[in-house]
Amino acid sequence: MSATTLFESRLLSVIDYRCTASPADRPFAESHERYSLAYVRKGSFGCRAHGESFDLVTGSLMVGYPGDEYVCTHEHHHGGDECLSFQLAPELVEAIGGLTAPWRAGAVPPLAGLMVLGELAQATAEKNAELGLDEVGVSLAARFVETFSGSARNGPRPVDRRRAVEAAHWIDAHSSEDIDLDRIATAAGLSPFHFLRLFSGVLGVTPHQYLVRSRLRHAARLLADAERAVTEIALDVGFADLSNFVRSFHRAAGVSPRGFRKAARGDRKIFQERLATAV
Repeated sequence: MSATTLFESRLLSVIDYRCTASPADRPFAESHERYSLAYVRKGSFGCRAHGESFDLVTGSLMVGYPGDEYVCTHEHHHGGDECLSFQLAPELVEAIGGLTAPWRAGAVPPLAGLMVLGELAQATAEKNAELGLDEVGVSLAARFVETFSGSARNGPRPVDRRRAVEAAHWIDAHSSEDIDLDRIATAAGLSPFHFLRLFSGVLGVTPHQYLVRSRLRHAARLLADAERAVTEIALDVGFADLSNFVRSFHRAAGVSPRGFRKAARGDRKIFQERLATAV
């Protein structure tokens, strides 16, 4: 079993698990350290928990409650299995709903409403979506609780609209820094779950989407006005990876950063309007 941590904060960790065990390997008891949702993105395996046996296939969720024991088996194993595991702190679970029953399910079958978020998480992990893994993890956990408790959430209150706008200004002012959902929510004085719901409901984009777009906007201005290297600009506006910056900028502007810089030397207004529309 290999485990690669893709994201980690005080409230949420996202781990990529890849298992190559065979049916001949002896299963052993393990215990969940935190609340967890493991999305099976490839393969299949068996699980015993709470006196029940489950068969998990691609699209299923393995559900964990802190301290509960479970045993994974591989009778139906075909070439290994892979899971994207979201592990949540008690404070985050309480903010989402704080209900015990859903988190002791052991496993749930492939359900459309959960699978689409699982696949979105997979795309985000592969950097093919303009979201944060923490955002997708919170959304998946909230949808899971709503599905198995029957308690849908209401939209943001009108009195909180100014709070969302102020948070957007804060994100823009700090967009060059290494910030995640937890830090932004703390600055807004809310739990990550409530902040994500509020911000998205009011502004129509997630905090991470707004952060990326803010970085792209600042990059466009620097590309048009300065002679600095593209790599230097990417790092200064907050992109830690040059290839990610180039890919994101091209998706937004329709041209590469260098192509945008060349075009800006001609009719800059056209390309600035194009970027604002695309982003």
